Amino acid sequence: MKIFNGIAQFQQAVGSHLGYSDWHEVTQKQVDLFADATGDHQWIHVDPEAAAKGPFGAPIAHGFLTLSLLPVLTEQIWRIDGLKMGINYGCNKVRFPSVVKVGDQVRAGAELTGATATPAGTQITITATAEIEGGAKPACVAEWVLLLVD
Repeated sequence: MKIFNGIAQFQQAVGSHLGYSDWHEVTQKQVDLFADATGDHQWIHVDPEAAAKGPFGAPIAHGFLTLSLLPVLTEQIWRIDGLKMGINYGCNKVRFPSVVKVGDQVRAGAELTGATATPAGTQITITATAEIEGGAKPACVAEWVLLLVD
């Protein structure tokens, strides 16, 4: 984990790769809970028997589940001491190049690609990539924007 002493020090890291999280197994229970939370109960996600006969040979995680794992995974990558709060501001671009099958291991990588001072705080841009262990393509690539307040 990279630890930064305040936002000013973090800003100096613009253009650098911050590191990788640990691997995280995506489970059927996690997929089912996400389906309950979002109301997306498509068979490809929640019916293992039908999904086994489908195009991926197994149930797959929702793309937005993969995206929503980024905060918990990236908190293993960096920390800014002295920060009052950090909030999601949005995403400029999100892509899902590959599916995550139930049982896959995923991890996040993060590159700090921008930091701009605003009246509300410092707006940062992280290019976050969710990788699948052994996968040829990432599961998710997101240009993620956060607002940091010190």
